[in-house]
Amino acid sequence: MRTHHRTRILASALAALTAVGVLAGCSRADSSAAPAANQGAAGEVRVGFFPNVTHAPALIGVKKDFFKTELGSTKLTTQTFNAGPEEVNALLGGSLDVAFLGSGPAINAFTKSKGAIQLISGAVSGGAQLVVKPDITSVDGLKGKNIATPQLANTQDVALKKFLAGKQLTGQVKITNLDNPKTLDAFKKGEVDGGWLPEPWASRLVLDAGAKVLVDEKALWPGGRFPTTVVIVRSEFLQQHPDTVRAILKGELAAIDWAKANPADAKTVVNGALKELAGSTLSAAVLDRAFSGIELTTDPIAAEFPQLAQDSVTAGVVKSAVALKGFADFGPLNEVLKAKNLPAVDAPELTK
Repeated sequence: MRTHHRTRILASALAALTAVGVLAGCSRADSSAAPAANQGAAGEVRVGFFPNVTHAPALIGVKKDFFKTELGSTKLTTQTFNAGPEEVNALLGGSLDVAFLGSGPAINAFTKSKGAIQLISGAVSGGAQLVVKPDITSVDGLKGKNIATPQLANTQDVALKKFLAGKQLTGQVKITNLDNPKTLDAFKKGEVDGGWLPEPWASRLVLDAGAKVLVDEKALWPGGRFPTTVVIVRSEFLQQHPDTVRAILKGELAAIDWAKANPADAKTVVNGALKELAGSTLSAAVLDRAFSGIELTTDPIAAEFPQLAQDSVTAGVVKSAVALKGFADFGPLNEVLKAKNLPAVDAPELTK
């Protein structure tokens, strides 16, 4: 009996130890799964954007050191991309923290990451056009033609496909995805008949290659305003380093305010950035035309995002529109705006 009794005691002790181990394991797992706590300013922040006029706030923020000034001791590392989908891959792969990119890829990043990406600000409204050969005089004239967009499922690609669907032209127009500089060359060689392009590439095709505007995307949106470029962040980075995110937004707002107060100088700075990043500068006429079609603004134009989500379905990029609740966190932006006595962004349909 005493032997059986000791056996039961040992078994009970082992069971208790096992339970403790399991609980400890659960505790560690729960700890790792918990939201990342505020860790103060980041040692480094990695920011992505495009060498396009439609990314002027980012270009100016870098070249004029508006970001650097606000970041203080935090190192700023930048990387440029041709279009949103490849930038999203970098963000989801963990090699970027903050991204200036198109509204369509921003929504897709939120969907693919299951909420690990959040919209934090606008950057630019407008600045996209469908420009074509002069002999294409109507929308019906697009039938059988070859039209370029910057990348599959990027903002302009979705806009073109949605437009064609609305005109019952799906499948009747060839769509070719090309880097923007290659589109200019292909248009000059007659390899494509036009493109749905962001600035400055729409202006370059018009002024440097003889294209004409068939559709200005502004005409398709209420009040002519739509979010061409927005700012998103990895949710974990926002949770860990909210001060750093606010610093980026302060730098963006400072760049926008400076550009509005110094339009001629802003064009010069952007042109210099494009020369450094893309290897060529724009003519004064192209710069003027490109800037005339855009609005630099931290306003994300949030009311249009449900439509943008539906447009991705219409364009065949996704099968169903994503629910956008929790997509945005405008807390950091609203703190920055409040400090400047500017109105807050209110978008309950996008925030938690």
